[in-house]
Amino acid sequence: MNRKPCILVVFSVLLMAMTAAVAQELPAAKPESVGLSSERLERIGAAVQRSIDDQRIAGAVTLVSRRGRVAWFKAQGMADREAGKPMRPDTMFRICSMTKPITTVAAMILYEEGRFLLDDPVSKYLPEFKNPKVLVKPASGEPYSIPATREITIRDLMRHTSGITYSWNPDLGPIYRANNVGDGILQYDGTIADSVKRLAGLPLLFNPGDRWEYGLGIDVLGRLVEVVSGKPLDEVFRVRIFEPLGMKDTYFYPPDDKLARLAAAYTYYPEKGLNRFPETPITEGSFVYSADYPYRGPKKLFSGGAGLVSTAADYARFCQMILDGGKAGNTRLLSRKSVELMTNDQLGKIGPDQGFGLGFAIDGVKAPLPELGSVGELGWGGFFYTKFSIDTKEQMIVIFMGQLHPAGDLSLDQQVHELAYQAIID
Repeated sequence: MNRKPCILVVFSVLLMAMTAAVAQELPAAKPESVGLSSERLERIGAAVQRSIDDQRIAGAVTLVSRRGRVAWFKAQGMADREAGKPMRPDTMFRICSMTKPITTVAAMILYEEGRFLLDDPVSKYLPEFKNPKVLVKPASGEPYSIPATREITIRDLMRHTSGITYSWNPDLGPIYRANNVGDGILQYDGTIADSVKRLAGLPLLFNPGDRWEYGLGIDVLGRLVEVVSGKPLDEVFRVRIFEPLGMKDTYFYPPDDKLARLAAAYTYYPEKGLNRFPETPITEGSFVYSADYPYRGPKKLFSGGAGLVSTAADYARFCQMILDGGKAGNTRLLSRKSVELMTNDQLGKIGPDQGFGLGFAIDGVKAPLPELGSVGELGWGGFFYTKFSIDTKEQMIVIFMGQLHPAGDLSLDQQVHELAYQAIID
């Protein structure tokens, strides 16, 4: 008797049982009961499987929720291809910049307690940011800095108009690296207080409020949360957000008994194909990043802009809170009015065609929708190929979790979003 088919059947049954168990922790529904087509949702699974078969990605977890109920939740491929470990619904992922909305919510909780106003200067709480300067690069000669026209406000941090950038920026990146500024995706022997203090002494890319530039401003916001609350950022997250929402698998540094659930990270280069992320960090100019920072190194940096590890189900709980106007069941984290402020464009004529609120990008408010979706839809992604969207009009959440960087020209994360929307049938 061939035992292999029997083992595969047993494994498949166990995997389906695990999927059902995890899904039961979130309210679930048949797709048709929430206005989605079961048949059309299967196109998500087919697209993910094609990318797995083509060896563009090792595996992924996808989730679609509508009207407060999960209609699609599927783990596909491998969490660790080399170890033969399959992707599971409770697999944990490095969510990187999907940390930013969580940090912004933590700050808004304190804002609602009257701890600060959004247009307060950051230096009122972090004095090291007093009297900021702006980098000037003349056509010839050495760069120099001049006083900024105004100070950075808390609103600037939340909407990325502070003049702070990331270490991949060609002008300021080398200066960040030379001054040991952390960015959350590399081991760092220091705290967020250490990193932010170093950052405060460096010039800005432009005058605060002049334009939009994605950067470390949310890490500064995370440090501000620590100072205002008097508690470490991980504790603020746990007590004020994770425990009330039931986010039991979201951490800066997962405990040892959960590390086995962390998906392996991969790289994709056209000339090399899909490969496990190397043991040593990858260097791209002044930007250096690793994949083992959640479990190796000092584990002291609570990066508000990039540091968290989470699951699709946990992040869906966070998204549902935003979709429900700041509450989860009978627990309210934020006022409906605060969520309205956060989810309306804060840039106006500043910056890119895409709108940006406080912690979220906003589609369709400054330029036509690029793909299927709704005007006002919220979202963002993470460095290691994760993405989410929140649509208050359609009452829909779409989450994609992979672990890949660089991703080449792969657009699977966006495709999953479009396939979720084409499944709407009501």
